[in-house]
Amino acid sequence: MIDKPLRVVLAEDSVILRDGMVELLGARGCEVVATAGTAPELIAAVAEHRPDVAVVDIRMPPTHTDEGIRAAVEIRAQLPEVGILVFSQHVETAWASRLLAGGAAGIGYLLKERVARTAEFVDALQRVAAGGTALDPEVVTRLLRGGQRSRVAALTPREREVLELMAQGRSNRSIAAVLVVSERAVEKHVAAVFTKFDLPATDAVNRRVKAVLAYLSERG
Repeated sequence: MIDKPLRVVLAEDSVILRDGMVELLGARGCEVVATAGTAPELIAAVAEHRPDVAVVDIRMPPTHTDEGIRAAVEIRAQLPEVGILVFSQHVETAWASRLLAGGAAGIGYLLKERVARTAEFVDALQRVAAGGTALDPEVVTRLLRGGQRSRVAALTPREREVLELMAQGRSNRSIAAVLVVSERAVEKHVAAVFTKFDLPATDAVNRRVKAVLAYLSERG
């Protein structure tokens, strides 16, 4: 549990929705330290305030396509300690995969129409701020494009351990240190996971993301 108020930067281009969310989050004990209506404003606000979590809409001015999630990827690269919760009506798979490329720890992606209660949203914020994940099952399904969920059951216990540590954003070297095995052994387990998930070697980062998503889907 986070004892102090959760510090949030909120990016939402709809003024009415943004003001409503500020009021709701305040009533739930969160502190909205800044709001943003554009991606540059979001990046600047996060750099200035270093919040626990940045809540990001995908489609923001000027083109209303993917400015928000592009900004989230930039924030993740520059300030990995800041949690990112994408809150949108849309699933943007390419940029979402890039956002998750460094690991799912401290990342959330919720669909607006599927969040029924404010308490559910605040719980997701707290999990992301604490380094956990909050991924809507529909988002996971779209990112996986189906098919991989059942393959998690085919992993050995050691392969599952390796995949769990991958989901925490750990490198192969870090995984080796945690499991007290050689880095080469970890590489073999990772390769086995990719093989069982039928993930080709054409894009090493992308298949690592998809393997992690399969694990998260199986857990949830």
